[in-house]
Amino acid sequence: MKSYVITIMDNDKSIIAADRCISTAKRNANIDVEVFKAITPKNNPQKRFKDLGLTTKNFDEKYSKSINAMAAFLSHYTLWTMSVKDNEDYIIFEHDAVIDSKIPTIGYSGAITFSQPSYGKYNTPMFIGVGPLTQKNYFGGAHGYIVTPKGAKLIVEAAKKYAAPTDVYLNMNLFPWLQESYPWSCRADDTFSTIQRENGCLAKHNYKDGYEYLV
Repeated sequence: MKSYVITIMDNDKSIIAADRCISTAKRNANIDVEVFKAITPKNNPQKRFKDLGLTTKNFDEKYSKSINAMAAFLSHYTLWTMSVKDNEDYIIFEHDAVIDSKIPTIGYSGAITFSQPSYGKYNTPMFIGVGPLTQKNYFGGAHGYIVTPKGAKLIVEAAKKYAAPTDVYLNMNLFPWLQESYPWSCRADDTFSTIQRENGCLAKHNYKDGYEYLV
């Protein structure tokens, strides 16, 4: 199993947050996490979407900046394709992830979130361990989850028609086999966003005065 944290390499706040993710993963879950260089708007995500044959229609929405959300999606998409190529399970973190305890290593298949939702209303699972996705109909944030090669392949294939901001793309309508582990092992500790507009950040549980909207 390989583990990566998506990191914006020319953003000091992202690097500091990613370093925290790496250290908490090692200290609290005994996981060695590697930095994955994020795809950003500077990398022309519109062209990459076109070259990959991915739909862009679901990125025109009021909560996030479309180009930034597309770039973030491509970072996850690239890791999904790497999981398929390597034929290996991947743990994927976003830079604001903080790992508080061990994450599941058995009992899952396809894709599983082990993270507490970072925004909006959500359901708390009534089970302990691995079960069906319960927190929402989709991942309540893509800050910490696992994909298997089989699951990643299905997720990659569906993106041609259904690509969308990463967390809502990983939903039960498209992928009814999505799972969740509880108690949650990971949470988002965010003080800035490079993706959401202000109205998208208002629903974030960590939102408060001083929250920053970065390019």
